[in-house]
Amino acid sequence: MAIFKENLKMKIVSYNVNGIRAAMNKGFVDWLKTANPDVVCLQETKAMEEQVDTALLEEAGYPFHYWYSAQKKGYSGVALLCKKEPDHVEYGTGIDYMDHEGRNLRVDYGDVSIMSMYLPSGTNMDRLDFKLTYMADFQKYADQLRKERPNLVVCGDYNICHEAIDIHDPVRNKNVSGFLPVEREWIGNFIKSGFIDSFRHFNKEPDNYTWWSYRANARANNKGWRLDYGMVNESLADRLKRSVILADAKHSDHCPILLELET
Repeated sequence: MAIFKENLKMKIVSYNVNGIRAAMNKGFVDWLKTANPDVVCLQETKAMEEQVDTALLEEAGYPFHYWYSAQKKGYSGVALLCKKEPDHVEYGTGIDYMDHEGRNLRVDYGDVSIMSMYLPSGTNMDRLDFKLTYMADFQKYADQLRKERPNLVVCGDYNICHEAIDIHDPVRNKNVSGFLPVEREWIGNFIKSGFIDSFRHFNKEPDNYTWWSYRANARANNKGWRLDYGMVNESLADRLKRSVILADAKHSDHCPILLELET
């Protein structure tokens, strides 16, 4: 599977761009050229493919790009930008209510599968119920998928902080969606089902976040939440070489994460 780079490492970036067109207006493409990953998992694209100036992405070195948008305009949506053509592209999960919101998109390279996932946020009680249903169904889907494609990487915005170390104020936020006991338990069980939280595999330090509110100067004060994860199936443990948060990239209220796999 040595189809990536001379050093035989695959660099994967995941980024909730909070609107791809807005991010592109803030210098995302120049940043992309510098970061130079092999595969980019985007979430919250908020656009149909035809609304995006994809020629700029192609010029930046990503001739293979795949878009899975929500039926509702300007909402949700995921995409994958790839330097090399994948063996297979899987749009959605086949679960209707998920797929209507454009939340899952996967590419396969050799024995490795990379998914961009945008897990719903629980902004109100209805959406919290929707989120919990999605979480339960996605766990079952991932369990089934790994029977066929064990080397699965699920990158994206999980909209959940796992542990107290992953959020700036765990006490005040304990009743806020994103840090509710039921959500934290789910992501804990997701990991226990055979996934590695790649960032925590290498870094056990506090104050590492991937999302900051636009309010109250939260980012400047690093009052953040770690909502974005590169979850790597345990079968890839020996091939996982690096996982970092790229907090200097500022095109969104999230920042990107990066992981490297040996191919």
